[in-house]
Amino acid sequence: MALILAGQFFPFADRVCAESTNSFRVMTYNIHHGEGLDGKVDLQRIADLIKQEKADVVALQEVDRNTERTGKRDFPAEFAKLTGMTCVFSNNWPVKGGEYGTAILTRFPITKREHSLLKMVGSTEQRGLLQVHVKIGEREVVLMNTHIDHRKTDAERLQSVEEFTPIIKKKSDLPIIFCGDFNADPESPTCEKMSALLDDTWRLVSKEAGWTIPAEKPKRRIDYLWISKNGLIVPVRAWVPKSAASDHLPVVAEFKLKQKD
Repeated sequence: MALILAGQFFPFADRVCAESTNSFRVMTYNIHHGEGLDGKVDLQRIADLIKQEKADVVALQEVDRNTERTGKRDFPAEFAKLTGMTCVFSNNWPVKGGEYGTAILTRFPITKREHSLLKMVGSTEQRGLLQVHVKIGEREVVLMNTHIDHRKTDAERLQSVEEFTPIIKKKSDLPIIFCGDFNADPESPTCEKMSALLDDTWRLVSKEAGWTIPAEKPKRRIDYLWISKNGLIVPVRAWVPKSAASDHLPVVAEFKLKQKD
């Protein structure tokens, strides 16, 4: 796995130093390059949803930057402006004259950022892992964001989890929140392997289905918020807001962070 510096960093000066707290909300959202169920690209309604759910951290997948299909718009910069958060963007794959990847929005001060390209197994779409370290109160928290293979076979997804494993283990003394579109159901081999490394937030706090796709009539849960097993992050509740801003629905969770003694 090649380790490179995350591609772009879009600070919004007034919000970089967020108020310290041990309670915060995280959203993971595959935004379908900003295209909603009506076929229109509308970042404002995504930003409005983020504000409505009072998210302090947002992991976005399928983010365009300067692509022809979305009018050469700079999505990371726009999201930073629309939400008042800092945005870190990672380019995984060149698409239609521009860049395509994942992003993390956060109200918390950023201390470190990394981007890893994942191995491809018989595919042509490059995937990646974005990591951002933030300061929440007295603790450093690791935020991870990915969007792994969509095909029926688990081969590449399992390979991706193999690559996640040493990264997660190396940072096991820190609170970790691993977000993303895993394109896999909770009972899949991919999620079973992830469950050995991290806890599935949804299973800890909800008895609902948690389905996120398709957005209009959801029937699958493939979007996840995983957390470290070290007890430093405690999930309070999780929910799936309704929205027509993408072909996925977002997942939001509220957490409490155990501060240092």
